[in-house]
Amino acid sequence: MKRNLIILLSALIIFGCSGKAQTKKEILAKVNNYEITKEEFEQEFKSSPYSRVDTLGSRKEFLQNLINRKLILQDAEAGGLAKEAGFLRMIERFWEQSLLKLALDQKTKEIAGAAFVSDKVVEETYEKIRKEGKTDKTYDQMYNQIKWEITKLKETQMLNNWMSGLRNKAEIKVNEDLLK
Repeated sequence: MKRNLIILLSALIIFGCSGKAQTKKEILAKVNNYEITKEEFEQEFKSSPYSRVDTLGSRKEFLQNLINRKLILQDAEAGGLAKEAGFLRMIERFWEQSLLKLALDQKTKEIAGAAFVSDKVVEETYEKIRKEGKTDKTYDQMYNQIKWEITKLKETQMLNNWMSGLRNKAEIKVNEDLLK
């Protein structure tokens, strides 16, 4: 766990301190040592409910809430909360869940574009379910549903094959005695 956190923090430091030329940032507010840039404010404001009514008043109110958040975070960090084991476990779980979601989303998109179902397969499937008495609808009425179901089945098989490939390439050792 600590190794993963160190790697994550190192990556953030490396990428955050890249050798790219830094443009002069407009500082909207300073909260102790923390500077809130105009760009940061705009990004956070746009993703907040305050942006539904974009007025000077809503911007000022959002800025005050943002400042309050930064003050609370600074106080929590000064009090040592950022170093507590429970907090670090929460960060690790969040990081893992986020990375897992991104990886699965990426693989799902990749697979979705690769799963092809021919009209011949759809027609053969329709004939099979019609002969089994599972439908009284016409081929045209069933075409989209059958194609969708076969496509989803193929995508699931492709995802399972990908997972099997990952498992086959990995070295996995389980101490069954500890499961008891």
